[in-house]
Amino acid sequence: MRDKDFNSLVEQYSEQLYWHIRGIVGSHEDADDLLQETFVKVWRALPDFRGESAVSTWLWRIATNEALGFLRKKKVRAALQFQSLDALAERTIDNDPWFNGDEAERKLAKAIAKLPDKQKAVFCMRYYEDLPYEEIAAVTGTSVGALKASYHIAQEKIREELNHS
Repeated sequence: MRDKDFNSLVEQYSEQLYWHIRGIVGSHEDADDLLQETFVKVWRALPDFRGESAVSTWLWRIATNEALGFLRKKKVRAALQFQSLDALAERTIDNDPWFNGDEAERKLAKAIAKLPDKQKAVFCMRYYEDLPYEEIAAVTGTSVGALKASYHIAQEKIREELNHS
């Protein structure tokens, strides 16, 4: 039964979770690796899933935590190498052979990459996935009011960044 359930989850959610993770980390290779890590964690935790939240919320939480954890490690590596994480994120977007957007989408991706990690995750879940604030709150453990404020601030930062580029 576990194999069938797991395969069903992978089939149903892989694409959505990939794009969610990619929106946060910015790179195809990193998103692909993190998606695999997400499903490894799901596989291990599936027998213990009690259904206290929706399966989709549980999956989004695992994927979001994987992406944010990856960014934390990346920040530490960048700091140890005295590199700017913003510059590193821009180079990642510019050098990504899988990026297929136009120049406006590239500028938007760079502006999003400059957001603080949790704000970036909230922005991506709301803007790209159109998740309701209530579901984002369940994923992040943040109140709806705080999420709305965070999303609004992210929009303003992105607008300001786009006006200056």
